[in-house]
Amino acid sequence: MSKTKSDSHSLPADRDLYSGLIRLHVLHHAAEEPIFGLGMIEELGRHGYRISPGSLYPLLHGLEKKGYLRSTQQRNGKSLRKVYRATALGRKALEASTIKVRELFRELMEGV
Repeated sequence: MSKTKSDSHSLPADRDLYSGLIRLHVLHHAAEEPIFGLGMIEELGRHGYRISPGSLYPLLHGLEKKGYLRSTQQRNGKSLRKVYRATALGRKALEASTIKVRELFRELMEGV
């Protein structure tokens, strides 16, 4: 059975396409305020991204390894929570990415 044009709107989003957007979203929030894993999962969920801890935590660790984020431990009741903040390098990367995202957004909206 072939798919109609209306069927394509119900297809699941391609995770590969969204992975960069999720990284930018995380970096944006980490530049605004300290973030932590569960809080980011909830924030991303409000924007329609479904991401598991098994996907988010490696993403956070990768951004930290590249120098875009720095983590510290904070006490949260009886447990410790790893909190992330954007570094100066992360802020510069976010600024450069913002320019590229604006360019892309303009091009995408030209055809609408």
